[in-house]
Amino acid sequence: MGILNVTPDSFYDGGCHYDPSDPCAALDRARQLISEGAEIIDIGGESTRPGAAPVSARDELARVLPIIERLAGKTTALLSIDTQKTEVAREVIAAGAHIINNIAAAAYDPRMWEIAASSGAGYVAMHMQGDPQTMQKRPRYENVVREIHDFFTKQFEQLTASGVSREQIVFDVGIGFGKTLEHNLQLLARLDEARAGDRPMLLGVSRKSFMGRLLKLEADQRLAPALTCSIWAASCGVELFRTHDVAETVAALRMFEAIQNERNDTH
Repeated sequence: MGILNVTPDSFYDGGCHYDPSDPCAALDRARQLISEGAEIIDIGGESTRPGAAPVSARDELARVLPIIERLAGKTTALLSIDTQKTEVAREVIAAGAHIINNIAAAAYDPRMWEIAASSGAGYVAMHMQGDPQTMQKRPRYENVVREIHDFFTKQFEQLTASGVSREQIVFDVGIGFGKTLEHNLQLLARLDEARAGDRPMLLGVSRKSFMGRLLKLEADQRLAPALTCSIWAASCGVELFRTHDVAETVAALRMFEAIQNERNDTH
């Protein structure tokens, strides 16, 4: 899953692919991500970095809808909308997007479930404690892995009860979203315990600040630790990876798979 932020203020690439009057930079970036091996393009029109100011549904749609409309039906990649807003999800799914990536799944919004159920769109339920304005203000858990597993289990029950099929559902532990450095490390170390049922898991660690705090690295220096996290997650059975660095992540995962396949063949 390649990240395409069409925002002026996302933490790593804010403004790089955003021009309110011309979507060409964003479209070129989407095509680049696909050429590097992205099978999903995750398009976001609202920054979710810690402390980011919210934007209106109207402004978010103005950023993402032109990209969805120009890509829909013209690429083999699936199109995902990274949004918390039902109004945005409804319009972009109607315009041709395939997946709702909902960072606010913990808000338990039945309207979002209804959109997924009626459209058949994929649905990524991500765990976040608080919201982008509050999520890093002393987040607390008694047991972060167990609590997120319980959250996934409850989400699964509510989604399927709302008419969303199990095949549509993916879970994301939400690394960095309402978690301290220690919480993030605990989740990474025990990803297999967070899983709910047989549903796939998505991991998003790309360039995130917890690696900077641990290793004293700026965002442009965090590729190596991000790849390490992705390979570790693959060894734990994680199936989907959300990243800014598609070519490098694909190469690392293919190398891991080759070694793993050889090991399996010799046993």
